[in-house]
Amino acid sequence: MRKSFLIAVFVLLLFNFSFGKKIGLHLADTTDPGAAERTYCISILTRIADPVLEALSRDELKEKMPVEAKQGLINDRKQYTYLEAFGRLMAGMAPWLELGPDHTAEGRLRKKYIDLSLACIKNAVNPHATDFMNFDKGGQPLVDAAFFAEALLRAPHQLWDPLDKQTKENVIAALKATRVITPGYNNWLLFSAMIETALLKFTGKCDYWRIDLALKNVMQWYKGDGLYGDGPDFHWDYYNSYVIQPMMLDILQTLLSHHYPVEKQYDLVLQRAQRYAVILERLISPTATYPLIGRSLAYRFGAFQILSQLALMKQLPSSLPSGQVRYALYNVIKNQMSAAGTFDKNGWLQIGVYGHQPEIGEGYISTGSLYLCSVGLLVLGLPADDPFWKAPDEDWTERKAWSGKEIPINHALKN
Repeated sequence: MRKSFLIAVFVLLLFNFSFGKKIGLHLADTTDPGAAERTYCISILTRIADPVLEALSRDELKEKMPVEAKQGLINDRKQYTYLEAFGRLMAGMAPWLELGPDHTAEGRLRKKYIDLSLACIKNAVNPHATDFMNFDKGGQPLVDAAFFAEALLRAPHQLWDPLDKQTKENVIAALKATRVITPGYNNWLLFSAMIETALLKFTGKCDYWRIDLALKNVMQWYKGDGLYGDGPDFHWDYYNSYVIQPMMLDILQTLLSHHYPVEKQYDLVLQRAQRYAVILERLISPTATYPLIGRSLAYRFGAFQILSQLALMKQLPSSLPSGQVRYALYNVIKNQMSAAGTFDKNGWLQIGVYGHQPEIGEGYISTGSLYLCSVGLLVLGLPADDPFWKAPDEDWTERKAWSGKEIPINHALKN
């Protein structure tokens, strides 16, 4: 019996070592689960990113990237899918890149992806490049220019500062080009606001009316207990995490840094986000699945962006210990990413929530849309020695409850 156990341990250690080497990292010993989970999450982030960044950095994204969409809509989605893939990927990858290069294996890996990202930005906004992206035709570019703008806000030192003067001018021109697009009276108001917030950050000027309009309306759409409507009506889906609450926080944080008097509003939005994070964490089942409710399920674990973002901000509510949140996110991500068919034979994401399920893709979903899953990995922006990665694994709420362990009482947020 002891011999069999020792053989099993040896095989596990050998697998971990080989897996770490494959992505240019070495796993810590098995007594440090946070380090192993971080290594796994980095491997997933880079696996998702590789086809997009490698092709775009060579000005070959439009040539190399497949476009999966509803039958009859592929040509329509080709107008938008490339900016979708790049902007959404960068929105999730930015905090990890912002840690910058260093002498560690992970730091050297970041250097590779920072360099790739900068080359990609240059091509994406260069009117003379083959991969120059659509920022002003149709409505969709407003959405993904906003995710791109959010990425720049999340990693200004690595994704903005090193850009050459001409590329910075091209970025600003691309963001301003979206002003011809009128946002819908729903979460789309935040896309216009996010773009103007980035312009404020990087030029000192913006159309503040667009920011103010979004903030005032979204605050009026609050429904209670940590949830906003998507427009005047409530939608039971994950857009509070895909878009609404993360963008509200990023916009208000930037306004605070520019001395706008929004402290009370920020505190209220943060309090609501913390309540919503508690709800999201409780939606993770004991088997690391979650309810498939509402639209855009093909964004996969992007549904947990706000949980990852609050961990990154060190603003998790006291009822959510770091080790519990980390272990929950890791298991959800591993569960989804291990499903056969998640990637095609060349490494591109395919439509689905668990593997390849093209039938769940709405008419606005195409290959590029799927890269919003990356925002579930925002927490990689915490350095490897942060307490978040050092805390011991702890079962998440539903797993505790359904195994007979103690869980905290759950109260509504009354404001």
